[in-house]
Amino acid sequence: MAKDLGSGVQLLTEPLMSRLRRGEIEQLIFEVDRLVREVRSDQPPLDDIPALQQRNRRIQRLTHANQMLSHHLRVRRD
Repeated sequence: MAKDLGSGVQLLTEPLMSRLRRGEIEQLIFEVDRLVREVRSDQPPLDDIPALQQRNRRIQRLTHANQMLSHHLRVRRD
């Protein structure tokens, strides 16, 4: 699911997060964080503007998903 979030195929919505158990959300946070580090380590050439834009969008989607999941865990009362 983390790769789908990063590529923009899967959107992170409230109904989707509410179906996940606490352990699954924590695992997804871990996977998203690992994927962010992986994407950041892959640096395209600086003259390849479309590749840089794609990389930055992917990092932005993953970072936003991580923030949403972390907030959902803080608000949730399990």
